[in-house]
Amino acid sequence: MTIKTFSLGGDLTINRLGFGAMRLAMGTFDGPPRAPENGIAVLRRAVELGVNHIDTAGFYGRGEVRANELIRTALTPYRDDLVIATKVGPMLGPDGVPSEQATPDQLRGLVESDLRSLGLDRLDLAYLRVGGMTGPGGESIAERFAVLAELREEGLIRHLGVSNVDAVQFAEARTIAPVAAVQNQHAGDMGLLAECAEAGIAYVPYFPLGGGGNPLDAERLGKVAVRLGATTAQVQIASLLAMSPSVLAIPGTGSLDHLEENLGADDLSLSDEDMSQLRG
Repeated sequence: MTIKTFSLGGDLTINRLGFGAMRLAMGTFDGPPRAPENGIAVLRRAVELGVNHIDTAGFYGRGEVRANELIRTALTPYRDDLVIATKVGPMLGPDGVPSEQATPDQLRGLVESDLRSLGLDRLDLAYLRVGGMTGPGGESIAERFAVLAELREEGLIRHLGVSNVDAVQFAEARTIAPVAAVQNQHAGDMGLLAECAEAGIAYVPYFPLGGGGNPLDAERLGKVAVRLGATTAQVQIASLLAMSPSVLAIPGTGSLDHLEENLGADDLSLSDEDMSQLRG
């Protein structure tokens, strides 16, 4: 049986199937904004269905519609068991796309902005997001991560994470402060995943449903989905959760129907045969 909860940082128990807020405000970073009332309805329904881990960022938004403000409007006063994770590092360029990177002296302002927009006194989990939309770049993250570590010591952040990092950057961060979570694209780096699992660190694949120009392998997923009477999205989410007890899934959507579909993966059980077929 798949373990359904995870102890984040050793002191926050969350459901392993959570929710990613990126698509609440827009379908893509350069697309039109979505109606705010839709995002508010999706958030409230997600919490009703048991989500207590929401992944967001200050740069998730388009125009006047911002994910953090939608979360605050929809869910305050926040439930005691709700964990909100955010990311700092990317900066919006002139076109409104997060194509630039914050310098170390800009990170405090980004954290304080997230606190204001979410209506929080402390961030449960703050990731340092490194680089652009491509894979980890290998540059040193020590100076930037040290800034977040200082903010953690001040009490503005409870737990720290790193996103879009390679093994060297991950190790570098851990020499500075405890790392509670790694958020990388999919779960392709099995060595890093194993290291996280051994250390009790969450591994959170972003674009869990193949976003960012990486479509799902619909044919392979479809065969298992037919056998189980499920959808390809549900099988994909369930397969991530089955990889390791340290994996957290954060599928995002701006649709109530897709939300219900995605969260239905929590009841899906994959056999060893299913997993073997999915791995090919």
